[in-house]
Amino acid sequence: MIKRRNLLYKILFASIPCLMLISCSGSNSGNTKLVLTLAPGSIKLSPDYLSGASWRYLPGARIREISPDKPGSSRILTKDFFSACFPDISYDGKSMIFAGQKSEGDTWQIWEMDLGKGKYRQITSSTEDCTDPAYLPAGRLVFSKRTLNDTVKNSHCLYVCNINGSGLQQITFSPQSMFATSVLKDGRLIAIGTQTYPEKGEPVLMVMRPDGTKADMFYKNLSGPANFLNSPCETTDGKILFTESGKGDFSGGKLVSVNYSRPLFTRKELTTDTEGDFIFAMPFAENKFLVSCRKKSSDRYALYDFDPLARSVGREVFSDPGYNIIDVAVAGPYQRPKKLPSEVDLMVKTGLILCQDVNFQEHLAGASHDSPLKADRIEILGVDSTYGVVKVEKDGSFFLKVMADKPFRIRALDEKGNAVGPACSWLWLRPNERRGCVGCHEDPEFAPENRVSFAIRKDPVIIPVHITEVKEKIVELE
Repeated sequence: MIKRRNLLYKILFASIPCLMLISCSGSNSGNTKLVLTLAPGSIKLSPDYLSGASWRYLPGARIREISPDKPGSSRILTKDFFSACFPDISYDGKSMIFAGQKSEGDTWQIWEMDLGKGKYRQITSSTEDCTDPAYLPAGRLVFSKRTLNDTVKNSHCLYVCNINGSGLQQITFSPQSMFATSVLKDGRLIAIGTQTYPEKGEPVLMVMRPDGTKADMFYKNLSGPANFLNSPCETTDGKILFTESGKGDFSGGKLVSVNYSRPLFTRKELTTDTEGDFIFAMPFAENKFLVSCRKKSSDRYALYDFDPLARSVGREVFSDPGYNIIDVAVAGPYQRPKKLPSEVDLMVKTGLILCQDVNFQEHLAGASHDSPLKADRIEILGVDSTYGVVKVEKDGSFFLKVMADKPFRIRALDEKGNAVGPACSWLWLRPNERRGCVGCHEDPEFAPENRVSFAIRKDPVIIPVHITEVKEKIVELE
């Protein structure tokens, strides 16, 4: 197996996308303003990834604007709301979108506010709760919405729409909740994803395009359980920064970084020898982060400077004795990310997926692909039923045409029908999407061997297998 880590493979096979850097424009100037999410100290903060309660829907939360270099200069931006949280700033620095609950008991919706005038307007009008908005290029935004149906069960899926609320489209389609989404400089989305069905999974970092294609795991903690992840963002030195805890609540949270080019094998704890719990972090200026932490379990989470070189907490920037600071954004202009082209064609009903060798299983747990257990078929699993069993080619390859926007998992079977390892995590294909993988549970950094798989020489197998023909728009590849 060729183990080249080249950019071409990462683009074609959607394993680990290249992540660009984000810098906070103007963050070191004297007139910098920050907007903070403050959660009442009486609320028990608990990372409930299934419902989102106590973590993304915070009763009585408010958004405050402060000037770090002007002590005492602050204002509550959301005084007309019962609760508001998780603001995202527009590229020109003039507006913010946020999740808000106008009155107690209302459904959470996405709102936009003019930071200069303080005027606001409602963007979404959903019957289900919405949270975690982020600006996209070309006047659009992405957000998380509670979705209940037979396809995803009870999950928080990602949706996109125009800034006026029109053009709503769902972009994730699996029993997996997505929270804390942000837009990377290269135009991709990074979010915290957690499986909700058939059993609860550990949170991982997911990366995908804004149309929901090329969705893949970016990071998971290989050294132990991670019950909490938060605030993934990029630093100026080519790292992805976030907070992580192995406990069942926010206590014990550590500041962690990984290299964007090798996120699975470059994990570093930046606060190993630092006392306190960390819940949020972001790059603020050269060699300086802003972190939300508490030094003792009896303290509230407050905003501090953090020196990543010395790995030490510095001066207190802001605190409120009655509230925990759980989210921060810079209220200033910054570089607009790339607008990525989309391969999605809603006139097409299916997507294609190619696996080069199902028996290549050098996966994250370290098992060898030389295992005597060989798979000669695969089973495609739906949410509540099987989509069928497909025999793989002699070289271990398979080529599937899957009905679009339907979640599925793939499980390898031996000649007797026994499972060879666990099923993969949930996948979905958008209409007209093309995807590929090296093997089964393989290290995502592997590149494929330079050969033509046997499966690609034949027509793809339609999934579910009981469908013998799909009448749809024919797409010619250039």
